[in-house]
Amino acid sequence: MSSTTTLQKAGDPAGNPGQGQPSDGLKAGLKNRHLSMIAIGGVIGAGLFVGSGGGIAKAGPAILISYALVGAMVVFVMRMLGEMAAASPNSGSFSAYADRALGRWAGFSIGWLYWFFWVVVLAVEATAGAAILENWIPAVPQWAWALIVMAVLTVTNLGSVASYGEFEFWFAGIKVVAIGAFVVIGMLAVFGVLPGSDNPGAGFAHLTDAGGFFPNGYGAVLTGVLMVVFSFMGSEIVTLAAGESENPRKAVTQATNSVIWRIGVFYLGSIFVVLTLLPWNDKSITEKGSYVAALDSIGIANAGTIMEVIVLTAVLSCLNSGLYTASRMAFSLGERGDAPKAFAKVNAKGVPVAAILGSTVFGFVAVYFNYAFKDTVFNFLLNSSGAIALFVWLVICFTQLRMRGILVREAPEKLTVKMWLFPWLTWATAALITFVIGYMFVDDANREVVSLSTLVAGLVVAVGVVLDFRRKRAAVQG
Repeated sequence: MSSTTTLQKAGDPAGNPGQGQPSDGLKAGLKNRHLSMIAIGGVIGAGLFVGSGGGIAKAGPAILISYALVGAMVVFVMRMLGEMAAASPNSGSFSAYADRALGRWAGFSIGWLYWFFWVVVLAVEATAGAAILENWIPAVPQWAWALIVMAVLTVTNLGSVASYGEFEFWFAGIKVVAIGAFVVIGMLAVFGVLPGSDNPGAGFAHLTDAGGFFPNGYGAVLTGVLMVVFSFMGSEIVTLAAGESENPRKAVTQATNSVIWRIGVFYLGSIFVVLTLLPWNDKSITEKGSYVAALDSIGIANAGTIMEVIVLTAVLSCLNSGLYTASRMAFSLGERGDAPKAFAKVNAKGVPVAAILGSTVFGFVAVYFNYAFKDTVFNFLLNSSGAIALFVWLVICFTQLRMRGILVREAPEKLTVKMWLFPWLTWATAALITFVIGYMFVDDANREVVSLSTLVAGLVVAVGVVLDFRRKRAAVQG
């Protein structure tokens, strides 16, 4: 296959991706405001609200460095992905690009692994949301709430891509407003100008007054990296959604260019506020959660309830996007012949019904496992999908290294977004991701996760290689 054909393979017969209706049957139902909010909200997951307290307890104020390292890694990966997506928007995103740049086995493998990751996330988030809802309305059992939220968001996704976009617009909007308000109110309290604040201890001194900036040693920064890296998963969703937008190229370019300030404000900004309002070793950070503890410290009434509402919103947003992402990846795999052909079919509204239902069914099964076999089957599913985010980012690095050459030779005018300091920064990012994966093998808390994830990834890659070999042999014989 020639490079020109390679570039046009992603649903761009005219060689001009990014304009008008998608040529793969999907409808351009997402408006620019939808894409903008998906891009902004995509980096704000429930893990930021729920899991940050554990990272602070392990690394102290140095968790800021952990967040900065992972944030930089995500910024670089998004820049690489943005380069490829701006040149050729596609519902399969990095899976489709890996298919073209590295081989069918690579696109098959990373596509199915990413799908697997998100359908497991569906069960995790549905259960987390159900726990909050059961606390509010105990008459309905938790398992029923989990099924209800899954069913509602499945119906939403089956309606049209515009329905998904509208729900996500408001879900993400609430998250963005909440984090923005938290940062502003918190900083006012830190500088002592918040009316009615009763936290006389707030200030920058908390960054060093409880054992220094590195109270648990420099190695705790790496431990912090392992604890926070998974809360960043989701930033790449906008590149999948761009294929169903009014102007994919513009949407991808804007999302890529804004990722730096999004991570800076929402992650580093909010964690900085927590660390300056309270000493890092304050027990309330782990007992109540970092954000609730920070709000309590400045006298915000009903902080726990407020945060429950925000976390529920984040959970529903993650569920909504997770189902959308899994279904579009299944659709792309089906379109390329790497999944059942039914997954590649769309209805009159341009919705891949079979791909959505297929993803939902596995999600429902995972929810069942979470209640019936939590410590066995579901624990295996959870651990075996845990490191897939890092595998995806690593594949994006190697894909971009190859795709740049193809684009330069065949369509240089499509390089509207370029990776900085290519190829050195791409190689450096790949090395950092590889180091993090390697460090997980020697870390007691993460060894099982990375081992099982590597095992599952190895099995999927093996299947992909065998299928690719059979296709090539059949082509030669035919």
